[in-house]
Amino acid sequence: MAKQQLQKNCSFCGRPQNETGMLIASPTGANICSRCIDQAQEIVNEGNEKSKSGLALFSSLTEIPKPGEIKQHLDTYVIGQEQAKRAVSVAVYNHYKRIMVQDDVDDVDLEKSNILLMGPTGTGKTLLAKALAKFLDVPFAIADATVLTEAGYVGEDVENILVRLLQSADYDIAATEAGIIYVDEIDKISRRSANASITRDVSGEGVQQALLKILEGTVAQVPPKGGRKHPEQPLVSINTQNILFIVGGAFEGIEEIIARRRKKTLLGFSKFDEEESRLKGAELLQVVEPEDLLQYGLIPEIIGRLPVIAALEELTREALRAILLEPRNALVKQYRKMFDLEGVELVFEDDALEAIIDAAQKYGTGARALRRSVEKVMLDIMFEVPDHKNLKKCIISKNVVTEKADPIFEY
Repeated sequence: MAKQQLQKNCSFCGRPQNETGMLIASPTGANICSRCIDQAQEIVNEGNEKSKSGLALFSSLTEIPKPGEIKQHLDTYVIGQEQAKRAVSVAVYNHYKRIMVQDDVDDVDLEKSNILLMGPTGTGKTLLAKALAKFLDVPFAIADATVLTEAGYVGEDVENILVRLLQSADYDIAATEAGIIYVDEIDKISRRSANASITRDVSGEGVQQALLKILEGTVAQVPPKGGRKHPEQPLVSINTQNILFIVGGAFEGIEEIIARRRKKTLLGFSKFDEEESRLKGAELLQVVEPEDLLQYGLIPEIIGRLPVIAALEELTREALRAILLEPRNALVKQYRKMFDLEGVELVFEDDALEAIIDAAQKYGTGARALRRSVEKVMLDIMFEVPDHKNLKKCIISKNVVTEKADPIFEY
């Protein structure tokens, strides 16, 4: 009987216990060896990969938010920028629709539409991308193009962008491969001139060339904890085919390139279109062409991988006022909430809001200047308010903003 127990076999591969080592027994009397367990795990993993190959974030096409729904959500965070929000909404809708049906389409190859956002600083490029990712509930990462260099040079490798997305997805590779990456300051990696460089440009043209593959779609090997690659380091494979890339930049000075190109086009006509002559500033970004981006310093290959171009307009006075009052993250709402926690009602008079907008427009950095202006006004007040007992209301007048007068306290 003891001899028979020693000669147990694996119920899957049939090998005896003296060859397999430990056998795991089931309540029904079946046995399995460690090698068969490993093989079974590989089969399960392959099955999971196949089932996730379509990256079905939604159970059906009808569950994908329509462009109108996406734009409606963006409206609650981003003031104005109608053209940019419509372009982004359509591009995102088509992107996830493509992911859902890519295994069912045999006669047509659907390519993804990466997005280029252009506009002055403080107009909402980063906020647009953040609001989009929050609404879709997908992994989202922000990267700064200015710290990227070619592999082997001091700085960050391009693959580190994917590491941030992997960490945002809590190391879920399938979720990572359907996420959104926003690359800011893309204009800062333009090459030094429109002509081919004869010297190594490791943080300009070199980075653009390194970005090409991951923008288009490739299987990248990335170190899960970031940093430089080395031969003994474990790497994770990430397929970027279904990752949506949104890149943004101020492209300061490109208006002059666009204006020169349009002036050259119109040269020789006896009648000059008045509408054409009035185009200036942010309006010129609406008519940007690939040749303008090429002249600015982007290489042709990267321009071709960014088919959707959306221009953000300079914020008007009305838009700045709306940013102060209307969005869910409006500055006035934030400060009112902070005062509510102290049991104090905060009131901004209309003249005070106008004075804050005047100060912000002098800085010339868009919505970011609003924060600076309000912080400058509220710093001393927020320092003092917690020490006032039984304070019920704090009123901010124009004099508080322009002359640093004391606010009106009501007890």
